[in-house]
Amino acid sequence: MPLNKIISPRRVARPKVAPLSVLPVFYNLAGAQVIVVGDSEGAAWKTELLLAAGAKVVLFSKDPHEELKEIIENLEYNLVHHQREVVLEDFSDMRLALGDFTCEQSTSAFVNMARAQGVPVNVIDQPEFCDFQFGSIVNRSPVVVSISTSGAAPILAQTIRTRIETILPASMAVWATRAKSYRAELAAKVPDLKTRKSIWKDFARNAFTEPAHKVEEFFNLAVNNSKAVKSGKVTLVGAGPGDSELLTIKAVRALQSADVILFDKLVSDEVLELARREARRMLVGKRGGQASCRQDDINALMVKLAKQGKHVVRLKSGDPMIFGRAGEEISILESEGISTEVVPGVTAALAAASRLGISLTHRDCAQSVKFVTAHSRLGELPELDWRACADTKSTLMVYMGARTAPKLAEALIAQGAPTDLPVMIAKGVSRREEEVSYHHLSDLLTLEISRDQPVLLGVGYVFSERLIAPKNLEYKNVGLGGPHILTG
Repeated sequence: MPLNKIISPRRVARPKVAPLSVLPVFYNLAGAQVIVVGDSEGAAWKTELLLAAGAKVVLFSKDPHEELKEIIENLEYNLVHHQREVVLEDFSDMRLALGDFTCEQSTSAFVNMARAQGVPVNVIDQPEFCDFQFGSIVNRSPVVVSISTSGAAPILAQTIRTRIETILPASMAVWATRAKSYRAELAAKVPDLKTRKSIWKDFARNAFTEPAHKVEEFFNLAVNNSKAVKSGKVTLVGAGPGDSELLTIKAVRALQSADVILFDKLVSDEVLELARREARRMLVGKRGGQASCRQDDINALMVKLAKQGKHVVRLKSGDPMIFGRAGEEISILESEGISTEVVPGVTAALAAASRLGISLTHRDCAQSVKFVTAHSRLGELPELDWRACADTKSTLMVYMGARTAPKLAEALIAQGAPTDLPVMIAKGVSRREEEVSYHHLSDLLTLEISRDQPVLLGVGYVFSERLIAPKNLEYKNVGLGGPHILTG
């Protein structure tokens, strides 16, 4: 037998579809007759849903709920109302049958009549009598998304729907509608299939990020000059302090439509998990006091990628406009004629205040709040108005202050800040590893602060109540979003 046996090409069977609990089907009900029986609020909701799908509803309701009455009295709806019991003949020519009942006898009679006439039936909240089910709907018609758990966990389906709602902007409906009207014209004027496919990819990206009024501009460019559609853009996105649930809806949409994501070391993994799977991800460093990419190199990379027609997301921890070098990046991008947008994020100081339940401007303690950095371009304590920073009627929130904390304390004390002024040290705000401890200003003179997590310092009397407990009391986070326990 030869060592290298040669075999002929052969067809391999496609993998089988995994078992489905139900078959998802989108049913066209435009102009079709549907029978609805019931007086309840649930019957009202199903009636409204069917009418929205273009069905002609034949409603049997003796004592309709207020919600049903409003639908019945609305002359714009395609609905016929009967105040009597439903009979077998009423199911003739019906496409679907829906009912809501409080007694088993009425339910059985309704289901038997519908099935005798070959009409698929659904009884609200009684899955054992249902030939079909309703899912939780995300409506961006003609884009329609439906989620089903086969009745196992309706609340889960609603939660999934909420997540999808955050990703699909309302303007998606306009983009999808106009796509249908432009499809034939685009095919005629752009005969090359590869070019047309590229245009549709750009269309899908823009549908997630651009407002509705931009759709006409997009298709006009595509039809008259397909190359013009390929211009890229950069979106500076605030990733917040770490907890992905603190992201804005707009931030999630940007991540879902990105071609390339340039992210800093401080951006958490759970935030990156929300990004589009196909997006290229590039770590560009940027963490105070540690090895980082040069800012000039990041700027050049953004310009290069955007000019290739990419949607580049520059993902920054916290808020891009708070100690995030956004100003430098925006200036470079604008000078190159690249479209730029900024999506704000929750900055660490505000996230810490919310999680700890401490108002940074509590009227009994502080009349203003200052955000400062303790890390200059050269890595040292910057030159600031330390007299203003030492004002005890203001709260001072200090970013990137772990290494320079002793010099910070010296500068404040030299300008009259009391040595017993309360200080908060927060590491990894909103993350699983979050740790918070409370001290006096004089403690910073000798205290070594680890930099394994992003560090935020808070100085001011708004933290006084936390010092009622023994000094140096430490709080650690028990699970993401969980309670704090006292240790040490």
